[in-house]
Amino acid sequence: MHKTDLTTIINLRKELHTNPELSGFEFETTKRIRQFLIQNQPTEIIENLGGTGLAAVYQFSNTGKTIVIRCELDALPIQEVNDFEHQSKTQGVSHKCGHDGHMAIVSGLGFWLKEQKFNSGKVVLLFQPAEENGEGAHKIVTDEKFKNLKPDYVFALHNIPKEPMHSIITIQKGFSAEVQSFIIKVKGKESHAAEPENGINPALAISEIIAEIANLEVVNTEDENFTIMTPVHVSMGQKSYGISPADGELHYTLRAWDNPKMEAVKSKIVNAVATISSKFQLEHTIEWIEYFPASINDKECNDYVIKAAAENSYKLIQKPHPFKFGEDFGWYAKEYKTAMFGLGAGIETPALHNADYDFPDELIETGITMFQNITGAILNKNS
Repeated sequence: MHKTDLTTIINLRKELHTNPELSGFEFETTKRIRQFLIQNQPTEIIENLGGTGLAAVYQFSNTGKTIVIRCELDALPIQEVNDFEHQSKTQGVSHKCGHDGHMAIVSGLGFWLKEQKFNSGKVVLLFQPAEENGEGAHKIVTDEKFKNLKPDYVFALHNIPKEPMHSIITIQKGFSAEVQSFIIKVKGKESHAAEPENGINPALAISEIIAEIANLEVVNTEDENFTIMTPVHVSMGQKSYGISPADGELHYTLRAWDNPKMEAVKSKIVNAVATISSKFQLEHTIEWIEYFPASINDKECNDYVIKAAAENSYKLIQKPHPFKFGEDFGWYAKEYKTAMFGLGAGIETPALHNADYDFPDELIETGITMFQNITGAILNKNS
C-alpha cells in the first residue's frame, strides 16, 4: 500500500476515534465515511441502510459474485481515560471495541478497489450501525436495499487483544457465541416491615431463582452444552426500612454455542422461574432482549481466510470453539455464506471495552491486505 494512502487512512481512524457516536445515532460518523469514500470513486453509494448504515458498491464489467465486507459504525457508553491527541471529544462515549479501526480498514479498501480490473463481480463495503446493542445487522439484512445487492459472501474481521499482533484467528464452527439477555420480574404484596407475614416478600424467591439459574450453567468451553448466565443487575424494593417490598427484578445475559442449545436452556429458565414463583405465590414475567445470533463460519469462506493468511505469511491461530462475546454478524450467517476472523491486536493491548483501549494503527494494513486477498481469490476464480 502507498505510504500516503496509509497515512490518510490512519488519520481517518483517529478522526473517527475523536468523534464517537452511540448505536443508532451514527449520523456524523456516516457523513465522515461517505466523504472519505467519494475520493475512491465507488460505482454507487447506498445510504440509510438499516437506519444510519452506508454501503459503497464497486461494480466490475460483468455480472458475477457479490462480496460484502462489513464493519461497524458505533461506539460504546464508556468514558475515555486515554489522554492522547485523538482522545474522544464526547463525554461518556468512546471507541473501546475498535470499530474506528474496522471502519478505517474497510474504507481503505477503496484505494485498492478503484485500481482493480476484475472481469466480473461486485464488492460492497458495508458500514453497519448499532452492532453493540444487537439491532443493526438485523435491520440491514431485512432492508430491501441490501437484499437487492444479492450477496454471495459476507466477510468481516474483529481485532482481538491479548493475541499476537497481526495473527489471524479462525474458528471452524463459528466466530462468536449466541447471546440473549433477559429480565425476570416478580411481584408479591407490600406490607409493614414489622409484619412481613401480611405481605409477600420476593427475597427468598429471588435467591432461589439465582441459585437455580446458576445450577443450569455449563462453564467448560470445551463442552458442546456450554452455557453461562451472568447476573448483571438485581433489585428489590426501595431503601425504605418500614416497608417489606413486593417487587423484585433480575437481569441476566445468557450465552451458548448455538441456537438449539440456547432454546433448550431458555425453556429450563422459564420452567424454573414459573415453579419458584408459584411456590412463593408471586406473579412473574420474563422479557427477552438484545439477541445476538451465533456467528456461523461457512467452510468455503473460512478457507478463503486461511488461504489469505498463508499467502501473507501471517501467523494462523485456529481456535477450537467460538469467542464467548456476542456479535450481531450472526444475522448475516442466517441468510448468506459468511466468515468472520480475528486479527490479533497485541499481547499488551488492553482488552476490548476497557476504558484505556485504543485500536492499534499497525493493524490497518494487515486487515486491508487480508480483504484484498480474499476478494481477489473469489473474483479471479469466478471471472
